[in-house]
Amino acid sequence: MNKPKRRTPERILETALRLFNEFGEPNVTTTVIADEMNISPGNLYYHYRNKDEIVNALFARYEREISELLTLRDTAPREVEDVWFFLHLLFETISTYRFIYRDINDLLTRNRLVETHFQRILAHKQQTAVALCHGLAAAGALDATPDEIAALAVNITLVTTFWLSFEHARHPRRPPDIGRGAHQVLSLTAPWLREPARRLLEKLSLSYVHSTSRGDAR
Repeated sequence: MNKPKRRTPERILETALRLFNEFGEPNVTTTVIADEMNISPGNLYYHYRNKDEIVNALFARYEREISELLTLRDTAPREVEDVWFFLHLLFETISTYRFIYRDINDLLTRNRLVETHFQRILAHKQQTAVALCHGLAAAGALDATPDEIAALAVNITLVTTFWLSFEHARHPRRPPDIGRGAHQVLSLTAPWLREPARRLLEKLSLSYVHSTSRGDAR
């Protein structure tokens, strides 16, 4: 059975997302998007009047996906492995819309929707980081004061927000390594982890560092 053809608005967003991620949003015009799709600029403008409408549509999609992930439906994960898995999912979502993170300063200066909504996402990230730390503490895996958890949550938010930009600066032509980001975030908790959670983190880190060090050598 043949798959139904995707509608033009959806194709425009998918093409724009790919081009934004590859070349940076400021470097991609609506003409470039139309040329890539082999459609006329007029056809594109029929669905999206300008590039800001495309950016806003992609940002709205990103906001829905990351907000759903950051909203912990039940209790926060209480095991290091569960937090590790959660961080991988978080970085997968961030990587899918990585142009937002790489071009965030430019977007914030000229796009009011991104400016206001990205602030909410940062606050949501920080709240979720606090919940994750409290979940580990409730399970006896983390020994930290409320003030230490608050500071740790800020650092977790900082790293999850700017990790891809750091990785892109180090390896501009290499796909982002989301596992490395998850490892870096989780390592922030190391000073407050109790046994056996600390040993588990060391085990996860050891296997991951070995695999990524081989990648850096290439």
